[in-house]
Amino acid sequence: MSGPELTPKVRPELTPSIEELEAQERRLVFRRFTHDDAWALGSLLVGMARDRQAPVAVDIHRAGQQLFHAALPGSTPDNDAWIQRKRRVVERYGASSYLVGARFRAKGTTFEESSRLDPDVYAAHGGSFPLTVEGVGVIGAVTVSGLPQLQDHRFVVEALEEFLGLDRDR
Repeated sequence: MSGPELTPKVRPELTPSIEELEAQERRLVFRRFTHDDAWALGSLLVGMARDRQAPVAVDIHRAGQQLFHAALPGSTPDNDAWIQRKRRVVERYGASSYLVGARFRAKGTTFEESSRLDPDVYAAHGGSFPLTVEGVGVIGAVTVSGLPQLQDHRFVVEALEEFLGLDRDR
């Protein structure tokens, strides 16, 4: 006879496929991206993080200029270092830092082993997503650091989906 289950079964998060990650990038495209858009998107991310008490730092860069940065309670200077490293991957590869890492893993290796890039400068861990403008291409990155990498990635994607859904004229 079995009694009540003391430890609930927790389903592991499903890792998105490369095809799913690429589809996110094709879907999450702006018509334009201004300083005001950076402020609004960053503010949305901060509001979401506050609601969830997420200990994250948020950063938005466009064309080499930091347009938004916030560090929430519980975040540390290490999160800022992770932001820089993840953002550099987006700038170099034109794809989300999580997708870049997933592409290396799909080849049976890791970014650190095979990219030939300094891991103190580049990190293909989730949380940095390209800011892509229709007809222009990748113009910057929005980055979150402070959660496990898949959660960082999903957090940014969720915010972009909400932001782009607010105004269909973007």
